[in-house]
Amino acid sequence: MNATEPRRRWWPRSVRARTALAAASTAAVILVGIGWWVHHDVYRQGTQIAEEQAQMQLWSLVDQLNEGVVPVRRSAVPYEVVASGRRSAVAYGGGMDDLDPGTRHVLPAPSEAKESALLTIRPIRIPARRDDNPRDRFELAGGTYLVMSTDISADELSSDKVAALGIAADAKLRVYVVVLPHTAEAITKTTDRLLLRAGLVSLVLIAAVAYFAVRIALRPVEAIRVLTASVTASDPRERVTVPATGHEITALATTINTTLQRLDNAAAEQRRFVADAAHELRSPLTTLLASLEVALAYPERTDWPAAATTAARQTRRLHALAEDLLLLARLDTRTPIAGPETVDLTALASRLTEQYPLTERPLTLTCDSTAPAHAHGNPDAYERLLRNLIDNAARHATHRIQITVRNQDAWVVLTVHDDGPGVPTEDAERIFERFVRLDDARSRDHGGTGLGLAIARDLAHRHKGTLTLTPRTLGACFQLRLPQAPTPAEK
Repeated sequence: MNATEPRRRWWPRSVRARTALAAASTAAVILVGIGWWVHHDVYRQGTQIAEEQAQMQLWSLVDQLNEGVVPVRRSAVPYEVVASGRRSAVAYGGGMDDLDPGTRHVLPAPSEAKESALLTIRPIRIPARRDDNPRDRFELAGGTYLVMSTDISADELSSDKVAALGIAADAKLRVYVVVLPHTAEAITKTTDRLLLRAGLVSLVLIAAVAYFAVRIALRPVEAIRVLTASVTASDPRERVTVPATGHEITALATTINTTLQRLDNAAAEQRRFVADAAHELRSPLTTLLASLEVALAYPERTDWPAAATTAARQTRRLHALAEDLLLLARLDTRTPIAGPETVDLTALASRLTEQYPLTERPLTLTCDSTAPAHAHGNPDAYERLLRNLIDNAARHATHRIQITVRNQDAWVVLTVHDDGPGVPTEDAERIFERFVRLDDARSRDHGGTGLGLAIARDLAHRHKGTLTLTPRTLGACFQLRLPQAPTPAEK
């Protein structure tokens, strides 16, 4: 069992569920942040409104006192007016009644007067004045609240106004207004409840929308999966439907169809290769078996040296074909064969020209080069490549085979030119396919296996080069181009 599996057991396997969970989690984080900001902003604005309301009430009380009018007790905001030299409050209301300020004022009397226009805001703790007082609706007793206050001097008032207020002529008045946070708290709590309900509903809707959106988006993927599952090695012709929407799934379907086409082509090429290999193996085996059966049936009339020669020739053909097939199998594995060695193709071509056997037909094999030509790679692979080109030219040449080696810019160009019948233009690429031999080659008793040129091109490609058939008025000319390597002395 995977070590991480117990820790991820809670995580859903479905892409739809994972996407919905991820979307809901992201939305939850965003909504929590928005809710925190709204909560504090609503509370701040509610407190600000309460302060403005208290300030308006304060100045209204000041105006009434300056007119010599005792404010009424009915008020939306708790207030108290106290005077120096007086035990009870001059006026009170808005919830201060339960604290019995008529017996003794609750908030402190002014010790010295401030300027009448000066507004003071500070927190004050309101004491609990009666033990048997029930909790009022504002819960003022024993709490600390923000209190606004300003002072009025009785000297500024007329004697009639002073008498109406019931204060001494030299008294100092202080007007208190309590800023209640209850309204802001109530609005904030209501907003929090609404945000919580809306947030929960939003999370459910976001998760549901993400789930079904991904489900709808993945329908083409599911169809692709079903069709891809039906593809088998014996029948790789099935193709997926490409959506016409042009989004990423369209690119996925196109890529899968391209991959399936490559697999189909590879399977067809493999089947063709096996059929061609079986055909090529059957021909020498049939000849060998027929020769041996005739010899065994008529041993006294058999020319045993001739029979052995025929058997040896067919066995060599089988051996060559087996070697070519093994080399092609290694090349198809795409294992790197180019090593760090530097090979002088001029020296290699000269050596093969001197050592190549030309005993069957009178042919002239020459090598034309002006300077050493170095390329990186495997010496044995280069020798096999060049020998295949020479073998092909020797089977078709009439009198002469010419090998040239030149350094052109950053390339080494090697050509093998024969004076044979040449290759038709329409077959210029087909001759590099496996087991392809033209009619005149098939008519020869010593024709090749049809793998030489295919092996040569594969070896050229493995060494980052090219092998092509170049047009000539006489014969066939194969051109090999390889990246030039610096000489050992230049390194």
